[in-house]
Amino acid sequence: MICKTLRLTLRELQLRDAAFALRLYSDPAFLRHIGDKGVRTVEDAENNLQQGAIASYAQHGYGMWLVENQQGQSIGMCGLIKRDFLTETDLGYAYLPEFFGMGYAYEAAQAVLAYAADHTALKTVVAIVSPANLPSKSLLQKLGFEQDGQVLVPDKNEMVDFYRMYLTKKPAI
Repeated sequence: MICKTLRLTLRELQLRDAAFALRLYSDPAFLRHIGDKGVRTVEDAENNLQQGAIASYAQHGYGMWLVENQQGQSIGMCGLIKRDFLTETDLGYAYLPEFFGMGYAYEAAQAVLAYAADHTALKTVVAIVSPANLPSKSLLQKLGFEQDGQVLVPDKNEMVDFYRMYLTKKPAI
């Protein structure tokens, strides 16, 4: 377990989460706002997890994490991503649509940012978002991110809005 909030548990993704990843990556909202990862089968999802989140844990000590609710349901992913085209680490998140609008994205993102401040050497975290994704832009602003122009996403050849947040460590008590 990476962290626990009042309503959520965040943990490392494992190959056994491939069916959930396939469902999330196939969701129309995910495809529209994040993009097509080319995941069509559970085997594709396993490969994506192995080469993405699981490899990131080993390389960076962080990555995308599975978000589960109090009932143990997988509801989304939230975590830290080191993208090749960004110099700074990116906050990423995606949820199944039936869990939109319940405050889960905010709660999980706050936990991830606290983890980043307290358990990594990161000084800043950035975020990228499709200009049309108003709920995500609102979430980033609520979290304390400030828009800092736009950036080109090379594999999509698309300009996206770029946000940045400076992390502050909590004083030890």
